[in-house]
Amino acid sequence: MADGIDPSDALAALLDLRRLAVAGALAGGTRTADEVADHTGVGRPVVLQALGELRRVGLVQDTGAGYLLDADRLRALATHVSEAATPMDPAIGYGMTDAERQVLERFFSGRTLNQIPTDRPKRLVVLERLALEFDIGRRYSEAEVDEVLRGFHLDVASLRRSLVDEELLSRAREDGETRYWRSGGRVPTVA
Repeated sequence: MADGIDPSDALAALLDLRRLAVAGALAGGTRTADEVADHTGVGRPVVLQALGELRRVGLVQDTGAGYLLDADRLRALATHVSEAATPMDPAIGYGMTDAERQVLERFFSGRTLNQIPTDRPKRLVVLERLALEFDIGRRYSEAEVDEVLRGFHLDVASLRRSLVDEELLSRAREDGETRYWRSGGRVPTVA
């Protein structure tokens, strides 16, 4: 999901029955905390706590006039959950070792990176694979890098930063614009 929100956090937030009741009360439109409490029969302090958690995971917005369920985020969560059941696209593992493919299979569904590994060795495998998406010798704008990475995961800023930190991509200011280029990782071979 966008903005670095972990889909598993969003799903976990909805698994609490009180938060689910609050989300359900907001499905019909904008409501104040008092209106949600009246609609659900849940006490106002519990409603406020649930609203805070649902806002934290990006499923509820404070409109100023009340709270609103973010239906787009909920749809994105549903899409993520359905994609998570999809096996990794074989093209993701092409050119990788068996051990690397096993790591990739844990983090990819289809061509979607379900989560960025926190364990550095696993993250390096994922980043090595993503680096293969960038042509050697070509300079990319930040928008072009983000477009490539968005095809795999919505948190493009974290991926871009990690690719630079691990020296798989380099960056520099050129003519007032930040440019990126492939500076590490393996070179794909043609069989």
